[in-house]
Amino acid sequence: MTPVEVISRSAEETQRLGRLLGEQAWVGEVILLVGELGAGKTCLVQGMAQGLGVNEVVLSPSFVLLRQYSGRLPMYHMDLYRMERLNEVADLGLDDYIYGDGLSLVEWAERGTGLFPSQHLLIELEYLSETERRLRFHPSGGNYREAVEKLRVAVGKA
Repeated sequence: MTPVEVISRSAEETQRLGRLLGEQAWVGEVILLVGELGAGKTCLVQGMAQGLGVNEVVLSPSFVLLRQYSGRLPMYHMDLYRMERLNEVADLGLDDYIYGDGLSLVEWAERGTGLFPSQHLLIELEYLSETERRLRFHPSGGNYREAVEKLRVAVGKA
């Protein structure tokens, strides 16, 4: 499947995209987020939390590596920004979360390449301007292709 590309023109639009993903999230889903600082990764995760019915403030887990939230499903928000080597990421023991009972969201996922399930959703976020971001959704696996197709239709890219 060709990646689906969406231009978000505000933080609210980015959160809306996340909310749509969160509303259709399932147990064991893995979403990998890549993009430079300020690209909107945490903003997208905040929207996913809304879609899951999380009532807590969602913050970047950069300094704690993992934050867990309760909603319709448990949401595991991981951030690998501070990891410098693949073996550091492997030693974190994130498998319990990634192969667990909730939705796993991994920021700076490129730092753990090869450690994640082959079926996942990769979302590339690109900073275009103060308000605009480009999001590219790369599904890998059947459920992920279906989820991206629903998102594409929902944002009018049919």
